Amino acid sequence: MAVELELKAVVPDPAALRARLADAGAIPGFHGLMTDRRYDRDGALGRRDEVLRVRRYRAAAGAVRSEIAWKGPTQRSPEGYKTRVELTCEVRADEPGPILEALGYGVVHTLDRWVESWSLGGAALRIEWYPRMDVLLEVEGAPRSIEAAILATGLPRGAFTPDALIEFVRRYEPRAGRAAALALADLQGEAPGWATA
Repeated sequence: MAVELELKAVVPDPAALRARLADAGAIPGFHGLMTDRRYDRDGALGRRDEVLRVRRYRAAAGAVRSEIAWKGPTQRSPEGYKTRVELTCEVRADEPGPILEALGYGVVHTLDRWVESWSLGGAALRIEWYPRMDVLLEVEGAPRSIEAAILATGLPRGAFTPDALIEFVRRYEPRAGRAAALALADLQGEAPGWATA
């Protein structure tokens, strides 16, 4: 059973971040569209702060793969990282959602984002462009790896928090003067943020 530790921060200049990661020797990984569909049945998982998710990766080059994951309740580590137990497996089915629907689960939340993944010294870093919101950087790994990766980004350490995505949305909306869009369907014809970056 894997336990993930992570922090997130707003990225004011994705091109500068990308250059700093490359200069630090970070290794680029997946880049493309990452789509999450969260499932629940009568709100039972949400009440327990659990997540059942199908994630689909559509690489810029066109390859597609999917995985299914369960996440336990969100906690904070003594060092201040967001932490939760996560079980994940890659699935061969092109779209495993119908299996979950046959079991009585339905989609309760959709997230679409363009991502660039990097690895650096044992940490996994993911730059995330949402359809309409701030660009975020998620850093996962062991505490020492997370801290070394944060240092390499050049972003202030105080910018990184264990906050949930909804907290970033709440901070974005008053500053931007409009609603965030976390799914492509929410844009109603507007170009997604990654297309205008």
